[in-house]
Amino acid sequence: MIRRIRHLAAALLLPIMLALPAGAQTFTEAQRAEIVEILREALARDPSILRQALSGLEAAEQRERAAAQQAAITRHATQLFEDRTDPIRGNPEGNLTIVEFFDARCGYCKQLHPTMAALLARDRGLRVVLKDLPILGPNSVLASRALLAAQRQGRHAPLHEALMTLRVEPTEAAIRREAERAGLDWGRLRRDMDDPAIARRIEANLNLAQALGIDGTPALVIGRNLVPGAVDLPTLERLVAEARAAR
Repeated sequence: MIRRIRHLAAALLLPIMLALPAGAQTFTEAQRAEIVEILREALARDPSILRQALSGLEAAEQRERAAAQQAAITRHATQLFEDRTDPIRGNPEGNLTIVEFFDARCGYCKQLHPTMAALLARDRGLRVVLKDLPILGPNSVLASRALLAAQRQGRHAPLHEALMTLRVEPTEAAIRREAERAGLDWGRLRRDMDDPAIARRIEANLNLAQALGIDGTPALVIGRNLVPGAVDLPTLERLVAEARAAR
């Protein structure tokens, strides 16, 4: 019986001990020493206690992080979903909006691109807001500036498709080649790329991503959930269905 009590005490107290800041005075020195001894004995008999405790802490941290992200999505909903200057894919009048943060130089964004196209082909009720997030260096910024400048000529979609399927660095020469193939006036595009208004739009996207806790691309906002990485089509369809059901 005593052994069972000690085992149970260890299971209950280990998360508390791990969560305590250094130097915490919650217990007296004698109590702390007794707890440590109980834990030492219990862990020697069953090391899985430590794994379970750490797993529980990790799950709690994930729940807290998700709750914080959901709160941030709610706070920034207007900027996320209703900025009329953002490029749109899919149905502009769709009944569910997905926000996609992407970097035109990002390999995982390129991997997600055809998956998103397949999702939009299957679900005509989706509206996708595109948020440039150039975080992978100067060529990323150059590509974002070109894409936002292309909007002014009504040719964002073909240039976006070209850059997301580009298999070389999006240098200025490569962007010019793809822009001219997409029917853009390169001289006008190049001038517009240097417009401070475009730099401000990129800065606003970077600030928004930071507020949401986004630390990489691609990242999707689906309903009230932030979804990192290049997820597959079944996962996207499930998340879309859950977001619709939650409204």
